[in-house]
Amino acid sequence: MLSKIYAIDRLMVALDVPDARSAESLLDRLQDSVRVVKIGLELFTSEGPTIVKLVQDQGKQVFLDLKFFDIDETVKRATARVADLGVEFLTVHAHRKTMHAALDGKRAQPELKILAVTVLTNFDLKDVQEGGSAWSIAELVVARAKAAADVGCYGVVASGQEPNAIRQAVGQNLAIVTPGVRLVGADTHDQARVTTPSQAIEQGSDYLVIGRPIRDADDPQAAAQAIVMEMQGAFDRRMANL
Repeated sequence: MLSKIYAIDRLMVALDVPDARSAESLLDRLQDSVRVVKIGLELFTSEGPTIVKLVQDQGKQVFLDLKFFDIDETVKRATARVADLGVEFLTVHAHRKTMHAALDGKRAQPELKILAVTVLTNFDLKDVQEGGSAWSIAELVVARAKAAADVGCYGVVASGQEPNAIRQAVGQNLAIVTPGVRLVGADTHDQARVTTPSQAIEQGSDYLVIGRPIRDADDPQAAAQAIVMEMQGAFDRRMANL
């Protein structure tokens, strides 16, 4: 029998703020409505590893979204330092050498989950073509997801438009993390390939990364709780159809 999915464990709130003071303020407003927090380049550049400990001290799991992409030894050593911090998730770009290096770097800390970024959610077809690819976005995402599965990554990062194609190609064992999620009728901002929480989960996403709809809400806690409720309904419907 399949285990129930609890949506509160699958919402990753993006702590897209400039400094520790702003981060503490948002976490105080969120309270226990979230369990997983994403720390990205802006906040980590501002505060360094101390921000990871601050978040962990509040009982949250940390998703460190640094999107490593460099020569093998650099990625390997940087991943090892991330593993020492005790974070739950780390992103790298979905290139075989980079993924292999990250997996080598985390050997001493197997709990660290490596997520491979397929195609950034603000990219459209023109962006991909300018990068030298003749493939469609879906084809490129699937190819990179296959590579991530082959090398042994925990999961991939992909928009809510691609999970169904990923599932058909690699099955159910690869976790799919989806950013670029917006509520019905909301501004898409700088995102090119967006979905609502329900749409992403119905397509096959396992985790959702949500930032501005929560961070910029008048009541971030209430916004997070409403999103978790929507996610839970979508997960329950998906599980019922398996």
